[in-house]
Amino acid sequence: MSKKIWLFGFVLFSIISCQIKEASLPVLGRTTLDENGKEVPHEVPSFSFTNQYGETVTNADLDGKIYVTDFFFTSCPTICPVMKSQMLRVYEHFMENESLAILSHTIDPYHDSVTVLADYAAALGVTGRQWQFVTGNQDEIYEIAEKSYMVPAAEDTLTAMETGGFVHSGAFILVDRERHIRGIYDGTEEKQVNQLIKDIELLLKEED
Repeated sequence: MSKKIWLFGFVLFSIISCQIKEASLPVLGRTTLDENGKEVPHEVPSFSFTNQYGETVTNADLDGKIYVTDFFFTSCPTICPVMKSQMLRVYEHFMENESLAILSHTIDPYHDSVTVLADYAAALGVTGRQWQFVTGNQDEIYEIAEKSYMVPAAEDTLTAMETGGFVHSGAFILVDRERHIRGIYDGTEEKQVNQLIKDIELLLKEED
């Protein structure tokens, strides 16, 4: 009897161990085929924006890093304040971890100048360059939101009184070192952001 119990325990342990080893975040987005017919996962393309310090930020600056990205505007009267309070949790949890970056894109670049973004970051208590607030060409920001990160971003003149003139997703997008999207989370929901933090930790271990 004891031998059977031991054997059962060993098999159960082996199954659990395999499940733990195989646990991994999915790669999201539509795959394409290369010239050899091999599937190529969705990848965030090259980009260039300007941060709150007036510096150019490109995809090359994030090489070797995992990053979380979102879209907002500083005068947002609806979800942005909640999103930023939740992103602060991520920032504070991984503060000074050089393997993680945060990139927040304004969708109102005509108002959100470098100076405005700098003041906004300072009001949140954000220092350094781990969390960068970026501006740039509006069309390019909208395009990367919709085509690369798969979230909406657009002007909204019809309901400007309620929305502040723009509509956008409240999503936080998790991107790995290969610029593949590994998770999308509701940045207005504490439980979703708790899961994001767990998934960042998982991805950091996965990519060590």
